[in-house]
Amino acid sequence: MFKIFDTAASGMSAQSLRLNLVSSNMANVDSVSSSIGETYRARQPVFKAMLNQLNPNDPAVGVRMAGVVESQAPLHMEYAPDHPQANEDGYIFRSNVTWWRDGKYDFRISLLPKQC
Repeated sequence: MFKIFDTAASGMSAQSLRLNLVSSNMANVDSVSSSIGETYRARQPVFKAMLNQLNPNDPAVGVRMAGVVESQAPLHMEYAPDHPQANEDGYIFRSNVTWWRDGKYDFRISLLPKQC
């Protein structure tokens, strides 16, 4: 009976970690830098199913965060010579966090169906 609470707790913990990443991405959507290396890149969580290793016929018993993937999408380079953080060529670099037209944040959840 208590197994269901462990499964639910692992899901809530994973959701909490995912929301933390979403809030970090949202907070940095307008961040600006003078170089590509210093610019914030969107981060997405990677989840992994926790399977019951003692009983292979038993379904998954929970989920955990396997890691965080930094987006490899290109950064937004903008010519703004009057910006205080512009580089010597007059360019600034904006985060690659994207928003849909209606204001929704674009996030994707990755699941890795492997045993822990």
